[in-house]
Amino acid sequence: MSRTIPFTKMHGLGNDYIYVNTMLHPIDHPSRVAMLWSDRHTGIGGDGLVLIGSSRVADFSMRIFNADGSEAMMCGNASRCIGKYVYDKGLTDKTDLTLETLSGIRHLSLHVENGEVATVTVDMGIPVFRNAVQVAAPDNSLREYGFKIDEQTLPGTYVCMGNPHLVIFTADAEQVPLGQLGPQLENHPFFPQRTNVEFASFRPDGSIRMRVWERGSGITRACGTGACATAVAAIATHHTGQRLLGIHMDGGNLDVRWDKTDSHVYMTGTASLAFEGTVTL
Repeated sequence: MSRTIPFTKMHGLGNDYIYVNTMLHPIDHPSRVAMLWSDRHTGIGGDGLVLIGSSRVADFSMRIFNADGSEAMMCGNASRCIGKYVYDKGLTDKTDLTLETLSGIRHLSLHVENGEVATVTVDMGIPVFRNAVQVAAPDNSLREYGFKIDEQTLPGTYVCMGNPHLVIFTADAEQVPLGQLGPQLENHPFFPQRTNVEFASFRPDGSIRMRVWERGSGITRACGTGACATAVAAIATHHTGQRLLGIHMDGGNLDVRWDKTDSHVYMTGTASLAFEGTVTL
């Protein structure tokens, strides 16, 4: 039997998802729904589907399904959008929230202007520098690797921000053939669960230009966890002495701070409403 489901299309710097309040409208088979709705020609269009739910351990919960139906563990842009969604729609009057994700609980600080959320700061937690291949590694120390792709070796830094990222610094991120290299690196044997890929270069003012290939979605206009991973990689590999970095992506900018005291990464940026509607399921 078909149902009519209200949805909200939101984006964080162009990283767009379809949001559904599953506390009112449960979604069965979300992987399949994500693939159908995310199609930009025959569906609503988006980088995936985000389910907003209740939680026993936090104020709200989040599940993310990429455009290919795979489930993601964490999304920084979606976290900011959920903060705006629940506040602007009156589901909470709190400006400090907790959000349950598959990567653990994240803390959100909502910055309100004229009664609406303008920007959100997300405590992204402590970065991790090893992946599933390295389970025997005794510590969390930084490691850099060389990945041979198309007869060239690309030096990359692995950073997990709740989901896996490979950060590669290059002289000019604009010139990287992202559509060619991205899928090869995403599916490299070093990453048994695949990985997100960021190419980054420094600007004269010390900020970073970053382009992203997202695991399960391909080229996207922005990635919050990717921006955090890039900032962490830049600091950890001594590319910069700054602890607060501006990350410039195709869809806009994020401020990322890696706090020296608690080792947590704090990401601040906008969250935007695109449109709302209903869809028959």
